[in-house]
Amino acid sequence: MIVDDNPIVRMALRGYLASAEDVTVVGEAPDGRSAVTMAARLRPDVTLLDHRMPIADGLSVVSQLTEHSRILVLTSDDADELIAGMLRGGARGYLVHGEFDPAELLRAVRAVASGQGWLSPRSASVTISVLREQAARDEQDAERMQHAQARRAGFGLTPREQEVMALLCAGNSNAAIARRLLLTEKTVKNHLANIFTKLHATNRTEAVVRWTGRQ
Repeated sequence: MIVDDNPIVRMALRGYLASAEDVTVVGEAPDGRSAVTMAARLRPDVTLLDHRMPIADGLSVVSQLTEHSRILVLTSDDADELIAGMLRGGARGYLVHGEFDPAELLRAVRAVASGQGWLSPRSASVTISVLREQAARDEQDAERMQHAQARRAGFGLTPREQEVMALLCAGNSNAAIARRLLLTEKTVKNHLANIFTKLHATNRTEAVVRWTGRQ
């Protein structure tokens, strides 16, 4: 399926693809909104998707289109943000008008149809940057989680103290904690005293803040 608001571009692409016996153009759409409707009905193997279109642009519909088709972006825009957005939205390929010939277009279509990717040199560079940024974010998230887990383990709270702490974090009073855990209020106060000592806290608020890892 070809999605582009320019009828001349659609005609040119259709002509490029007509030379291949294994490729059939099953539909054309002039904007993103009609493309989504058409893709849901036709479920094409590959959709050639432009970005700058009326009603709904390519970036706004790429994730919806991926539910019905593999996406190969064909556009004149090579902005980093657009390339990254299209790839995050599920596009498997990205080519820039003026930087590919009919033979490469056919190779790209076949590659994307088979589940592979096909990127122009520019989009490949952006892909590497996106992957590196994501890897860095994942590593930071993992480090924060490990740090939080290590801190909690380091506090040394017993299983019962952790139960008391969970109820305290939920805003329960001593009396409510006692009822929930079938304890006396005096026992709850003793547990809280031990908790405050282990968390190096002087009151309930400090204990909650430190237990939840905000400081």
